[in-house]
Amino acid sequence: MSKAIQNLEAAQRKAMAIRPKVGGFPYLAEALRQAGVRRNIWSLPSAQSLFITNEGAVVTQGTPLVSGTVDVPLFDREALIAALRTDQAGKSTFPEFLAASWRAGVVRYDVDFSARTVSYYGCNGEEYVEKYPAVEVG
Repeated sequence: MSKAIQNLEAAQRKAMAIRPKVGGFPYLAEALRQAGVRRNIWSLPSAQSLFITNEGAVVTQGTPLVSGTVDVPLFDREALIAALRTDQAGKSTFPEFLAASWRAGVVRYDVDFSARTVSYYGCNGEEYVEKYPAVEVG
């Protein structure tokens, strides 16, 4: 196992131990940032997550949201925001959030841990950017 994977997994374990159920994403993001993760790029519907870290790039393959050939949903900003608010309120699991984002037409999202932003993209160049708050993680 590479140092990049070890470092990423340790940061993820730390984040899961300290993050609150409601509004927990900023804690996860800060733990990853402190561990040297610069970006996290999610590809939907494949559920592939690419982490760009100071130790190297790491990819995680999750369970795909669809199989076979399917139509890509139209980008629906309001549906995406609803999915975000549901997740931020602790009323959905991460897999449910990914599925809701896909149904809202998100094909990719990019977390910039330095800028504290998450950019969500549709397949026709649509974009929605949301900032998240800075938090203290010991």
